[in-house]
Amino acid sequence: VQAAQFLNVSRPFLTKLLKEGKMPFVMVGSHRRIVYEDLVNYKNKIRMAQDEAMNALANQAQELGLL
Repeated sequence: VQAAQFLNVSRPFLTKLLKEGKMPFVMVGSHRRIVYEDLVNYKNKIRMAQDEAMNALANQAQELGLL
């Protein structure tokens, strides 16, 4: 729950990320444990991808004369 809140995603989405191997975790009983640094790294990676996408859209808008 806390990891999903930190990433601002739903618990099912976080579970999907973990199952797809996009973030390391350790099973402790029936619970998944994620290292805080891994959460921060994933969040930064997503933020950088979002920034790159926004820059690409802004460049495309300028090329099309929309700005």
